[in-house]
Amino acid sequence: MKPEAGAANDMGRPLIVRFGAFGDMVLLTALIRPLHARFGAPIDILTSGPWSQPLLSGQPGVGDILTVRSRRTPYWLAPDQRRAVRRLQARAPGPTFLCDGNDAAQSMLRRVAIPERYIVDVRDHPRHPGEHAVEQWSRLATVMPAALMGSPLLGDAAAVAPGCHLVVARKQRGDLDAWLRARGIGAAPLLLVQAGNKRTMRRGLRRLAANHKYWPSERWGAMIRFLRERHPTHRIILLGTGPEQELNRELIAAARIECLVNAAGDLPIPRLIALLERAQGLVTVDSGPAHAAAAVGCPQVVLFGKASPSLYRPWGVDGADVRVLIGEVNGESSMLGISVTQVSDAWRSLALRETPI
Repeated sequence: MKPEAGAANDMGRPLIVRFGAFGDMVLLTALIRPLHARFGAPIDILTSGPWSQPLLSGQPGVGDILTVRSRRTPYWLAPDQRRAVRRLQARAPGPTFLCDGNDAAQSMLRRVAIPERYIVDVRDHPRHPGEHAVEQWSRLATVMPAALMGSPLLGDAAAVAPGCHLVVARKQRGDLDAWLRARGIGAAPLLLVQAGNKRTMRRGLRRLAANHKYWPSERWGAMIRFLRERHPTHRIILLGTGPEQELNRELIAAARIECLVNAAGDLPIPRLIALLERAQGLVTVDSGPAHAAAAVGCPQVVLFGKASPSLYRPWGVDGADVRVLIGEVNGESSMLGISVTQVSDAWRSLALRETPI
């Protein structure tokens, strides 16, 4: 490991500014890892949302995580923003990577007064045609802030394999073991299903055209029956947050089989990551858990709606098998155009994890 850039050049640690959803922050590991290799220092992160801290805290290369509830709240009404600004003002300026495509965080950053020569703005380095998000972050990690031009102390960001990666701690695995025992699952092999997405959490929106990640409950039920018939000794766990409990109950009713586990609302992020690491396979819509699964090497079948798989296909460093399905209705991309047969055929061809972690 090279010496910390801040120590040698009188600069602060690198900083990433990224306000994203759960999946966005998993994808961000594709930037954190090469930046850590390049600068030899922990990467501090300014972000939002209740998921970033439990997701990224303790991950290799991650330094301080400064979290605000919302970057859009007026500054003087947001004590969390003021705390974050004070902490940033107290640190020496260092390489700063602005990774949002808008100006929502600018009111905070102006108060920090980071010199322009330290800043790399993603808007100056837009995504290339057909470029995956992981590839864009890997490319951004090779961009040099003006303040560091000619520095001989930097590592090689390009030498880091592209992809998302999450390390699961021993404590997480221990918590998962206890949870599985309490659920009566024990050491049984596991298959996972993630049917919901963030729009599922909003009452009534699941069946509206605005929800591009909706796949009918009867199709999920048929797919779950297929999984049970193909893997009779496995336990099938339905994932989700608290508001997705009702959706999972619908799927269980549609499946008409016993011993399914509705884990929605009982999976804090560290436990979810450990569960994804343990499972032998996952069927999911394009979602944050899909990216997290790839980051811990869980094979999966992923149903896509309007989003482009070429940009957002789950991509993990471990190279676990990922089968992507897209459908079409009336000439437009739609998850409703994906049949149960297509999903079951994709599952049959999926290289499952042979031995649970």
